[in-house]
Amino acid sequence: MPADFVHLVRHGEVHNPDRVLYGRLPEFRLSDLGQRMAAAAVTLLAGHSVTALYASPLQRTQESAAPWAEGFGLSIRTDERLIEPTNRFEGKRMNGRTLADPRHWPLLVNPRKPSWGEPFADIAARMLAVMHEARESVDAGEVVMVSHQLPIWMAHRALAGEPLHHDPRKRRCSLSSVTSFAWADGRFTETDYQEPAADLTAEATDLGAV
Repeated sequence: MPADFVHLVRHGEVHNPDRVLYGRLPEFRLSDLGQRMAAAAVTLLAGHSVTALYASPLQRTQESAAPWAEGFGLSIRTDERLIEPTNRFEGKRMNGRTLADPRHWPLLVNPRKPSWGEPFADIAARMLAVMHEARESVDAGEVVMVSHQLPIWMAHRALAGEPLHHDPRKRRCSLSSVTSFAWADGRFTETDYQEPAADLTAEATDLGAV
């Protein structure tokens, strides 16, 4: 029998002294605080039967998956479909000056798609596909998948039947948060959202993504 639950876990705080939108840029590792956040997330499922662990290929998600691998004796299955979306603002500081620059206006013409990066519909489709495959990849237990804010939020909205376009400032997907889905009646249903690193987030810098 396949897994009963799939848990989508966001990575911890990233070392980003220049405060840029890092997107898929290489070598953005977890900060020391981010390492503590990642360790805190694992405690949420202590005693659960976690039988598979997946992660995005980016460094921050691989590092965030490491405590899960150690805690449950699992290897990390890297899957490109869990990766951060493409974003043409990568490497830039997202502030009023950036958005007011006329050179960037063509990127902002369609926030419903969005015009600055990977379409929301494509993100949702790849996330749902990998969730289904991961569930079927085990005989029982629960699956943990370490990903990024926007992919997790797209999975949430798609499965809740909500429009995929949204205000990025209102995403409910904190650093090292865990969004849980149960499989019942032939579909995924969100059952829980928790922030096991909540006591650390007041100290954290979370730039998220546009």
